[in-house]
Amino acid sequence: MWFIQPKQDYIPEIPWKHADEPAVMAWQIRARNYDTSGSNFSLVVMALISLGVGYFGFHIASLAEGALPVSLVVGGGMFLILILLSMSITHHSTILVYRFTETLAEEYSWKPQEAAAASFLKWSAIILLPIVGVLILMDPSLVIAGIGPLGMGLMAGMMGAKKSDNEHHPLDWRKTDKIYLYPGREIIGLNIPWYSPDLDKMMPRGVRQIYCKKGELEEVLNFFTTRLPEIDVVEEKFFL
Repeated sequence: MWFIQPKQDYIPEIPWKHADEPAVMAWQIRARNYDTSGSNFSLVVMALISLGVGYFGFHIASLAEGALPVSLVVGGGMFLILILLSMSITHHSTILVYRFTETLAEEYSWKPQEAAAASFLKWSAIILLPIVGVLILMDPSLVIAGIGPLGMGLMAGMMGAKKSDNEHHPLDWRKTDKIYLYPGREIIGLNIPWYSPDLDKMMPRGVRQIYCKKGELEEVLNFFTTRLPEIDVVEEKFFL
């Protein structure tokens, strides 16, 4: 989930393009780098759908086998798979790694939810398979209960085969002409004018988001304000 911060130190492993310049500060964070209001509503809808599908599986298993443990495994397995897939779609998170020097900055990012979801499904299947195996030994007609954990294991294998692509974004923070503080979130926005080749002119607005770790926003903000003392700092929402 987005609130589980990465424990592995990725900073030394990143192939920084400007590693020859000494870093003033560097950090990593896992965050949802988008507007979450629409995602929250979508998740509620998907949760209701997942609950309905889980109940449908529970009901069908009850009619087919009649055993409560089998019905719970089938219905619960279907619900867990669907809700996990829904969350990976509506509330995906991104790991962002920043490195700032006195002249520029770099950001590497990637989405780890596929690996996290695959791990969850794998361990769920490992835990459920022995339970289902015991049930099948007690009553061979309960073989239908193996659909849930086997499906989880298959999905874990498919998701584990995928690798998230890394994204690299250079950032010339010295060109910032306005600094934004996003209300209610520890995000700093740097407005950096940029050249549009399609329009063949400079675009005055181009906000780059900087996601700060909890409690460290002031430290990051101080980095900019001490080096860009003439730039205005405003508390205002901007496009994520």
